[in-house]
Amino acid sequence: MPQDAKRPDRERMVWRGVVEEYRSFMPVSDRTPVVTLGEGRTPLIYAPELSRLKSAEVYLKYEGGNPTGSFKDRGMTLAISKAAEEGSQTVVCASTGNTSASAAAYAAKAGMTCAVLIPQGYIALGKLAQALIYGAKVMQIKGNFDQALDIVRELGERSGKVTVVNSINPFRIEGQKTGAFEIIDTLGAVPDYHFIPVGNAGNITAYWKGYKEYFKAGISSSLPKMMGFQADGAAPIVLGHIVDHPDTIATAIRIGNPASWDNAVKARDESGGIISSVEDSEILEAYRFLAARESVFCEPASAASVAGLLKTEVKSGSIVVCVLTGHGLKDPDVAISQISVPEAIEATYDAISEELGV
Repeated sequence: MPQDAKRPDRERMVWRGVVEEYRSFMPVSDRTPVVTLGEGRTPLIYAPELSRLKSAEVYLKYEGGNPTGSFKDRGMTLAISKAAEEGSQTVVCASTGNTSASAAAYAAKAGMTCAVLIPQGYIALGKLAQALIYGAKVMQIKGNFDQALDIVRELGERSGKVTVVNSINPFRIEGQKTGAFEIIDTLGAVPDYHFIPVGNAGNITAYWKGYKEYFKAGISSSLPKMMGFQADGAAPIVLGHIVDHPDTIATAIRIGNPASWDNAVKARDESGGIISSVEDSEILEAYRFLAARESVFCEPASAASVAGLLKTEVKSGSIVVCVLTGHGLKDPDVAISQISVPEAIEATYDAISEELGV
């Protein structure tokens, strides 16, 4: 090391996870054993191509940077920490994928048993593999996510022995609201529009809660319009009624009866925003656009926020944030379906240079 060089200040470098970093906004005490994997502090990426297309300042909040690859970790750290505080030994969730991976990881960290109910055939293999490798007990049911969640609710209410860690657990929302804090802290401003996918609707609820809390605390001086987007085949809030058989390529938001439905509507109405829907073809178009034009690889459900932005007018010069809820490797099958595997060519200079046109 050069003589005039200084070692980094490690106290400043170490991120402590969202509970400790935002402790004054968290429902925790000295008795709460904080279970963390260092979640949060995910990238807020400037998107030049989207900014040019929309004549706005567009940023991507890339939640694929969390420890298990999705936004679920923000809420799971607090849900598991509070379960540990209460002495729980077993947690349970219904999941289309990301919740199961996150619950399994944090439960393993806390030394708890994790049980997961998933709809048969409706979970991306990348997410299922995560839950299993973390040691969760995974059970496929002959039904959809909403039926799985009904059973999980009943387990929580009747057994008295398990803690439910789906977004019906209020501590999940408390942890997920930190995404809004980070956006404001990073930008030094509040976005004019916040675009977000809507499935079980906990995340739009949480972000709106976070924006309001920073506003109430005087840290920020305005609030964004919340712009939620469901998949066209799983759009109960848009339609105004439960969808019994939701169907979309975006497995993470394939939900027909959102647990946080009422709060999502409140977020929409209080912010002056919208909750609309996008077709699968629009989701896939945004998914490919993000990878090829912005160099950001997200899972299909994440791209619903950008698909919504691409079809929505925003004020010129405004600040826009799109939340990308999970990493692209969460759903590798969709990625594979969108590419063509190149055929083999001769291993020679001439063959390669000819193919490259050089």
